This record gives sequence, structure tokens and C-alpha cells, in this order.
Amino acid sequence: MTGLFEAAAEERLRSRAPLAARMRPHSLDEVVGQRHLVGPGAPLRVLVERDRLTSVVLWGPPGSGKTTLARLVAVATKKEMVALSAVTAGVKDVREAIDGARRRLGDEARGTILFLDEVHRFNKAQQDVLLPAVEDGLVVLIGATTENPFFEVNAPLMSRATLWRLEPIGDDDMAALVRRGLDVEHAEADEKTVGAVVGAAEGDARAALTTLEVAVALAAARAGHAGPTSGASTVAVTVDDVVRARAGRLYHQGVDEHYDQVSAFIKSVRGSDPDAGLYWMARMLEAGDDARFVARRLVILASEDIGMADPQALVVADAAARAVEMVGLPEAALNLAHAVVYLACAPKSNRVTLALGRARGDVRGDEPAEVPAHLRDSHYRAAERIGHGAGYRYPHDWPEGWVDQQYRPAALEGHVYYEPSGHGEEAEVAARLGRLRVHDEGGARRRI
Repeated sequence: MTGLFEAAAEERLRSRAPLAARMRPHSLDEVVGQRHLVGPGAPLRVLVERDRLTSVVLWGPPGSGKTTLARLVAVATKKEMVALSAVTAGVKDVREAIDGARRRLGDEARGTILFLDEVHRFNKAQQDVLLPAVEDGLVVLIGATTENPFFEVNAPLMSRATLWRLEPIGDDDMAALVRRGLDVEHAEADEKTVGAVVGAAEGDARAALTTLEVAVALAAARAGHAGPTSGASTVAVTVDDVVRARAGRLYHQGVDEHYDQVSAFIKSVRGSDPDAGLYWMARMLEAGDDARFVARRLVILASEDIGMADPQALVVADAAARAVEMVGLPEAALNLAHAVVYLACAPKSNRVTLALGRARGDVRGDEPAEVPAHLRDSHYRAAERIGHGAGYRYPHDWPEGWVDQQYRPAALEGHVYYEPSGHGEEAEVAARLGRLRVHDEGGARRRI
């Protein structure tokens, strides 16, 4: 009878749990995002499936799936998972977990996964307690952190663990997750509303599902539903429900105003107005925008709107993005301001953007052409016998370090993608390329 009561209690808890908890994946196939780690044939997946995983540190932003991956690893490997938080656990708790792992291995021949959330918050003494157990394999440590572990985790512990970097959930994957959440909540929403949830979450899956859950509740109340929705009663969620669900985190004017300010920010930097760029950046940060979102936009702009007019722009933007990860707000606002001023004052060129568009047009417009024989790989045995590499001219064998040679399929030889502007350092690039671009006998310009 006690078992029946416990089962009923667990079922009720599951039904009342937050949406993010109810939608926690049960297998690696259900994980959203992180394909570079858990997709078919990906390294982390291979190690888990073969039960060869040793201690790891999962480094990624909030809501990227660190805790979820740790739980799935424990299930897949049949090990016992012991979870501790570095915020509340002390040396005594770590020692007790290690002693429990030793007893479990002796009594049940079962290994232990020690999941340590916020591992960067452990001090040196606490991390040192872990070292022997990690080194001899008594526990498989899975440490989760949002901070750069090379700055926060002791070098001896890092040397005994493999570092896996998790990325923010991409927009397409996040949209798929939101739609899945709508099904679980017996709700519906149009693409604009789904996009509002995705944009508000900024790569954080937990935040997206929490926002969605509140928005569904607000939509149900607006529609006059007394309680949770059921399969027979579908609730329609609107953008306004999303805005109300994110009150205090989104802009008072709503989702549209958020994107309007992002647009104003980008256009100000593109328009070489550092003061306007700083104003919109400060306004976005004060409104609660994620500093990583601002940094990502600057990295994109550095190539999209400046490109070869000032190649250092991308270096500066990337450095600011790394500083945001390492330092965090409020201090990282200085690094972002540095990047905004540099990018706004830099000469502008969109020729890299145009070149990529033209190249993609050729790639998508026709069937892929074969690689010319002289450019094919000739390093393996018998390659020469089938003509691979025959006729290739090594540029360094020529005094100028360059030789006239075909580098594309013949059908595309007359197509010019990159045409440098005369702005900034790109003027020098234009002059250099001008010396390398020649006219064939028919007078048609082609790129060497």
C-alpha cells in the first residue's frame, strides 16, 4: 500500500513540475542542440554509448543542457548519479559522496557519477579533496560551469578531466523545442509568437520553456479556462502573452521594441556613429539584454559591415565577446563599449558579404561541378595513376609567390565574387588583386 501511495505522489509531482522538468529528455536522441557533442557519431555520444566516459567538465551558458547531459550519461552508463551543488556543498559533503562511491563499488560493483553543479565555485581545498577519487576512477566527475574553467578550476583537476564546450541553443532548435512545449501544454501559437519566445530566451532552453509555461497560463486565464488545459481544449498563445510572461525582462514596449532597439544599435555602428552605438548598447544592457547577445551582434557586424576595410575589427569584436564570457557584467560593459567605438569608427565595407552571396548563388544554382584534376588530392597511393594533381603548379616555386592557374570548375571561371572597395585597408587589397586578375584572350575578366 505504501508503494501505491508513493507512486501516486510521484505522479502528481511530475504533473505539477515545471514544464522544463517535465520535458527533460530521456535519451541522447531527444536532446535539443549540441549536435557537435551528442549527434550521431559525435565524440561525447560515442564515449557514453561505449561506457568509456571519464571525468569531464561541461562548460556552457545557462540553459544549454549541462544538467540534462549529466543525467542522461548516468542513465546510459548504468552508474549511480550523486548530485552536489558547489554553492551549498562543503568538503564534508564531498568526502561523504566519495565514501558512498567506495561502498557502492564494493557492495554492488556499481560505479558512481558525481555531478557537481557550479564547479567553479569550489575553492582549492574542496577541489583538492576530489583529486584522488577522480584520478583513480573511483568517481566519474561531471562538473558543470558557466564560467571559463581555465580561470576558475584548479589546473590539477582540469588535467584529469576532458573539457566539453556547450553552445547556446540555436534559433531553429529552440523553435522546435517551443513547438514541442506547446504540444505538451495543449496550446498553439503562430510563428511570430514562437519567434518571440525564441528571441526572448537568447539561447537558454530553460528560460524559453519557463516563458512559454507562463504565457500559456496567461492565455488560458484570458480565454476563461479555470485550470490547466487539456487535450480537448487548446489555448491560443499570442505575442502579448509572451510579453506579459517576460515582464521585467523584456522591454516595457514589448518584443517589437526589443528588435527595434537591436536594429537601431546595428545601424548606428554601421553608420559610423559611436555615440549612438554606445547609447543603444547602454539602453539594451540596462533593459536586461544578455551581454552575450550584444557581443554576438558585434562579431557578426565586424565581418558583415567592415570586413577587409579593417581586418582588425573582427579581432576586436571577438576579444570583446571572450571578455564577456570571462569577466561578465557589469565590468564587461567596458569591453563591449571598446568594441562599439572601434567598430563604429572603422572604415566600412560590405564586399565580403556580397562576395559570399554571389558564391552561394553559384553553388545553389547549378549541380556541383567536379574539382579540376590538378587540384585533387594527390597524397595517397596510386593518385598519380588516375591523374590527380597532374599539372598543379606550386605558387612558392615562382619568384612572386603566385602563378596563373585555374582554381575553380571551368564553368565558373568568369565569375567574380569579391570586388574590394577603396575604403580603408581594402584599397590596398584592391590594388593587390588588380595585379593578379587578368584578361583572357577573349577579353572577359576572370579571377586567377
